[in-house]
Amino acid sequence: MTTQELKFDEKGLIPAVVQDFYTKKVLTVAYMNAESLDITLREKRTCFWSRSRQELWRKGETSGNVQHVVSVTADCDGDALVVEVIKDGPACHLGTDSCFANLLFRDEEVQRFSLEALYALLEGRNAQRPEGSYTTYLFEKGREKILKKVGEECTEVIIGAMKGSREETIYEISDLCYHVLVLMVAEGITLDDIRAELASRHVIDHKVKQETMQ
Repeated sequence: MTTQELKFDEKGLIPAVVQDFYTKKVLTVAYMNAESLDITLREKRTCFWSRSRQELWRKGETSGNVQHVVSVTADCDGDALVVEVIKDGPACHLGTDSCFANLLFRDEEVQRFSLEALYALLEGRNAQRPEGSYTTYLFEKGREKILKKVGEECTEVIIGAMKGSREETIYEISDLCYHVLVLMVAEGITLDDIRAELASRHVIDHKVKQETMQ
């Protein structure tokens, strides 16, 4: 499908669902006209049409919270867009990560896990320090204790893998991931920091070791 095949409404607009490229979280829903879509594609940063001000609106122009476009996808009917972005800051004008922050319903029987949710939980533990929490214990003991646990868990992963035990290796890797996330929170390192670093590496493993034949 081309941009010429898109179906704009009677006001010349098309809804655009903006989604975080890394987390897939919906950040906001805005509208584009043909001109703002063209600007978005050319500049690789989101540009919308403000229905209230009746003018073009480049996201981040005043706030600095620019959204760098990774992809733009149209639905099957060509009357709605999904725009995947890498954001420089909060998506909402209220300063929140997403405009969709007001939960109306959640089925508590459906368990959802994500690294983002775990990271947020650890941030809460660090800020509130509830009694009886192992995570609180780690934060209160400080960097030296956290680093010691990371080192111990690295060893446990190696032992599990050397045994050839898939179940034990998964268990120990999970422990390692948890303690690494604790370290990240303690050091102020975010998941986006890690994603950005990994994304910058065009070749994941570029270290080639030469082995000498004996």
